[in-house]
Amino acid sequence: MTAMITIHGRNNSINVQKAMWAVGEVGVACERLDVGGPFGGNNTLEYRAMNPNGLVPVLVDGTVVIWESHAIVRYLGARHGVGGLWPEDPATRSLADRWMDWATASLQPHMTPVFWGMVRTPEAERDMDAIRRATDALQLVWSILDSHLEGRAFVAGDGFTMGDIPVGAFYCRYMRLPDIERPVLPHCNAWIARLEERSAFVAHVSGIPLT
Repeated sequence: MTAMITIHGRNNSINVQKAMWAVGEVGVACERLDVGGPFGGNNTLEYRAMNPNGLVPVLVDGTVVIWESHAIVRYLGARHGVGGLWPEDPATRSLADRWMDWATASLQPHMTPVFWGMVRTPEAERDMDAIRRATDALQLVWSILDSHLEGRAFVAGDGFTMGDIPVGAFYCRYMRLPDIERPVLPHCNAWIARLEERSAFVAHVSGIPLT
């Protein structure tokens, strides 16, 4: 009998949300354990043996242990979602891969200061200049995705793939951030509406409070 997959990480972590969304898409049995943040547990010797960085999430699948959320998404797609989450065509898979990497390289550096500043920092302690700079940068970055999505249902074409998961989780978070200016992004908004039709997205991303 195959052991149940375990994901270590709290559900309000965007990286855990990516992993859990992928789990939900491929439909495998999974137990999530609260680790990190107020729950702690990520600096123990046992946890550091699984992930030397002490970060979440970590996936355990029998003897396989994986850290880094995008590596987890790719693993789940390659193992359980070939032809769907994991595109069989190398060119389509490359397109999905590119947008996953773009989320890390282009989105995350600007999303982090805005999210932490507006959600997890008391108002009196916020660095509003840094938040405004990052918010301005995000307007340009998101416009790149909006242009790409014109004429496409999902980031890699007509079908949902692993490429939608990181950028979808970030865009959901972006649209829920309080008190920031956003550009008009019609293609991104149509795309996120399609993501909202996916039960795994609602269960593990949009249905989780922004904290």
